[in-house]
Amino acid sequence: MTDAKQVKLKPGDTIGILGGGQLGRMLAMAAARLGLRCQVFSPDPDSPAFDVVLNATCAEFADVEALELFAHDVDVITYEFENVPAAAAMVLDARRPVLPNRRILETTQDRLAEKDFVTKLGIGTAAYADVTSVTSLREAILRIGLPAVLKTRRFGYDGKGQAIIRDGDDIAKVWTSLATKSAILEAFIPYEREISVIAARSATGEVECFDVTENEHRDHILKISRAPAPIPDALADEARNVASKIATALDYVGVLAVEMFVLANGTGPKVLVNEIAPRVHNSGHWTLDGASVSQFEQHIRAIAGWPLGKPVRHGEIVTMTNLIGDEINDYDKWLTVPGATVHIYGKGTPRPGRKMGHVTEVRPAKEK
Repeated sequence: MTDAKQVKLKPGDTIGILGGGQLGRMLAMAAARLGLRCQVFSPDPDSPAFDVVLNATCAEFADVEALELFAHDVDVITYEFENVPAAAAMVLDARRPVLPNRRILETTQDRLAEKDFVTKLGIGTAAYADVTSVTSLREAILRIGLPAVLKTRRFGYDGKGQAIIRDGDDIAKVWTSLATKSAILEAFIPYEREISVIAARSATGEVECFDVTENEHRDHILKISRAPAPIPDALADEARNVASKIATALDYVGVLAVEMFVLANGTGPKVLVNEIAPRVHNSGHWTLDGASVSQFEQHIRAIAGWPLGKPVRHGEIVTMTNLIGDEINDYDKWLTVPGATVHIYGKGTPRPGRKMGHVTEVRPAKEK
């Protein structure tokens, strides 16, 4: 395993990206602008990231020979999604530096391990409990109360792998429907708003955070992000400090997102951490057109051993709207909207819940 501080790419070097979705696509595009090449590894032959790179590997993550050949062709390896199989990460890590460090995945791939990690840092989260059976679920409900959210410990996203439990629900039926033996029960948080912080950390420990973003979800899928979030400056500082503390404690190299709830209580609003995403994140897409440096370029800079940029927001407010499912068919209506930029991911047939593209809108700053 190579020390991240020893990684220093130069233009013309090659970055390997695990995963071929839209995040990998946008990472590769950001790298190209900096004169760096990318090679994508994905088991999906229709990966949209394949369209923007010269070399790609279409193979399963269990294909050790393909992984070894891929590692041989690149100088550093990163990933666009956190569910990289541990065995694949080990094979690659023995041959090339993998950034962020693969051991971070052991924490962030498991919701219980992640909550334990955040709690040990003295950072607030919703009350939670480990659940392995109907009996332990009933015991957890007695401690945490209802309503509560039952989630699989692994592989859940966009509302998948979770269920809200309310008074009167059939507990055994809810447990069976989740089809898992490893879950976590979390107290339902009556939050004021959802926010996230996109933070970048270099191998030398430098941390740069983007403006705190407010997020709106529809059907458990992110629909709209706005920066900056309409919260007091002191609360925004607290949120950025939380993200910086997490990135530093993980000895993280690259970009990560920390999703949080803003609570309103008797002593004033405060934040609780909901989840950590060890990668570039949907709620940071506004930075592509709304900031002096995007989250994708920051990630490339960090894993390349280059200095991070100082993010400066363009305009007064920047909004990102996801184009989900058939909404992509109306992309042309955005093309004449002042301040709007359309991003289409090059995916196949639209499906309900599938993110097909996004639009960023930059509202100019008011003249003084």
